[in-house]
Amino acid sequence: MDKTTFFGLILGIVAVGVGMVLKGVGFAALLNPAAILIIVVGTAASVIIAFPTSEIKRVPKLFGIIFKQNTTYQPKEMIMKFSELAQLARKEGLLALETRIEEIDDPFMRSGLNLAVDGQSADYIRDVLNEEINAMEERHEAGADIFSQAGTYAPTLGVLGAVIGLIAALGNMDNTEELGKAISAAFIATMLGIFTGYVLWHPFANKLKRKSQEEVRLKEMMVEGILSILEGEAPRIIEQKLSSYLPASERQEIFEESGEAQNV
Repeated sequence: MDKTTFFGLILGIVAVGVGMVLKGVGFAALLNPAAILIIVVGTAASVIIAFPTSEIKRVPKLFGIIFKQNTTYQPKEMIMKFSELAQLARKEGLLALETRIEEIDDPFMRSGLNLAVDGQSADYIRDVLNEEINAMEERHEAGADIFSQAGTYAPTLGVLGAVIGLIAALGNMDNTEELGKAISAAFIATMLGIFTGYVLWHPFANKLKRKSQEEVRLKEMMVEGILSILEGEAPRIIEQKLSSYLPASERQEIFEESGEAQNV
C-alpha cells in the first residue's frame, strides 16, 4: 500500500472530524441522505457524462494505482541491473543477453532489450520506445483528468445542495426548529462538496500525475540504458549516465556500491 495516500486520507478525515467536534458540531449532522446523494451521486453522474465509457471503465484500476505502492524497478536497482547486463554484453556479445531478458519483470525494458538483441538500430529503438512512453503519458493524463474534474464538480454541487436546502428552509419560515435543521442541512452539502473536492479528488489527481512522472522518468532511464548497451559502453559509464537522473545523495550510493562490487 502507498503509505502517503493512506496516511494523508486518514489525517484529512481526522482533521475535519476533530475540527467539527471542537466547533460543537456532532457527527450525526453528516448523516444527511439528501446531501450525500447530491454530492456523491451527482459527482459520479457528472464524471460519467464528461468522459467516454472506455476511460470510465479504468476508474477502479486508477484507485488501485493511487493506493498501491509501485512494484516495478526502483531507479537504483535498475541502474545496477543495466550495469550487470552491460558487463555481460561486453564480454560475450549482445546475443548473450537473450538468456537474461526473460528474467526481467518490466515489459517495457524487456521489449527494448529484445529490439537491441534483434539488431535494430539505435534510432529505431529510441523512436519505438519514446512512442510507447508518449502513449502511456496520454493514458495517465486522461486518468488524472477524471479525478481533477470530479474535484471541480463536487464543490459546485455542494453549492447546488446549499441552494436546495435554503429553498427548503424558506418553506419553513414559520417553524423555527425546522428552519434551523434545513439551514444546517444546506451547509452540510456545501461542506461535503468542498471536502470531497479538495481532500479527495484533487489530491488523487495530483497523486496520479506524480506517479506518472516517476514512471516516465524510469522509462526514459531504461531507454538510455538500452541504447548504451547497444553502443557497447562500459558499465561504469552507463552508471554515471543513468545516475544523472537521480539526486546527488543517491548517485553517491550507487558509485559506492559499484566500487565495492568491482573490488569483490
